[in-house]
Order: sequence, then C-alpha cells, then structure tokens
Amino acid sequence: MINEPYLFFAEVSLDISRGEFQAGIEKLEPFSDQFADSYLFHLLYAKALKGLRYNTLASEYFRKCCTIAPANQIAWQELVELQASGEGDTASARSPLFDPVTDELEKLTAALMNFEPVKTSENADPTSIFEQKQPFSDDTTIAVPTESLAHLFTAQGAYKKAIKIYTILIQLKPQNAEIYQQEIEALLDQL
Repeated sequence: MINEPYLFFAEVSLDISRGEFQAGIEKLEPFSDQFADSYLFHLLYAKALKGLRYNTLASEYFRKCCTIAPANQIAWQELVELQASGEGDTASARSPLFDPVTDELEKLTAALMNFEPVKTSENADPTSIFEQKQPFSDDTTIAVPTESLAHLFTAQGAYKKAIKIYTILIQLKPQNAEIYQQEIEALLDQL
C-alpha cells in the first residue's frame, strides 16, 4: 500500500523522463490493482510502454486514460501522436486497422454535420414599449444583488426593490451594514 501516491507517481515520472522506462514499469506493475481507476497510473504506464516501443499496448493504456478522464487532453494528444507516428510494436508487428477513438471522432463529426438546430418561429413585431416598461414584482428574487442595482432601482423610483437589495447586502457585506441601513432609512422616508 502506498501512503503518499503523489510522491510515488513523481518518482515514476522522473524515471520515465530519464528514459528509464523499464524501471517505471517495474515500479507500477505491483500496484495495478490499487490504481485500476487512476488516470495518472494508466498515463505513466502508457508512457513507459511507449518508451519501450510497445506502441499497441501503450495505445490501449492511453485509451483507458481517455475513458477515465475524457476531458483531459494529455492522453488524447499522446494517443493521436502515437497513431500518427505509425510505428508498430517492437514486440509484435501487428498494427490495429480499427481505431475506436478515430472511429468515434468520425461518427461525432458526421452527426454534427447532419445536425440542424430546431427552427423557432419569430415574428417581426418588436416588443411594445408598454411591455418593455412593465416592472417585475417586488417579490421576485434578485439573483445578483449589488449596490449598483440598488442605486438603479432608487433612480427609477422602485424604492421597495432598492430596500430589498440593501437588506440582502447587509447580510452579504456586514462591514457596510451601517451605510446600507442609512440608505434604507432614506428610502423609507420617500415611500
């Protein structure tokens, strides 16, 4: 059992960067069960295999990385570079004719090319000025209360909304509570 995995992985990474690929594999192999779902484990193992020119096996481990963390681009880039190099294994001359990653990317590309967004029906009539000037109710929740919004409501004469904003701001910024309380009192005088 490894107590500090980050130190272990750093040591293996150092071996790989020095070109000591076999040493890296020998350190990783005993812990393959412990790190079965680890992106970093599979990435380091794949890089070590790639260094030893076991490219087919390295590709499999890079694919596992891509499955574990599809948004992480490192394994994808390594896999693409490995496939683009076209180098076969030194251990075996077989090269995969079917590449599931490339196949999946081609399917996604084809699906995107055939994608048509849903057409909406819009009319050319603009929203009337009356509708634009309709205020929202005083009970509506304000997602982002700010001092600027409170000043805007005050300038528009929406004193209840401004008071609501200042009340929320007192809770969010207690260091300015005295200032906000003064604003509330001034607004209450105008109601």
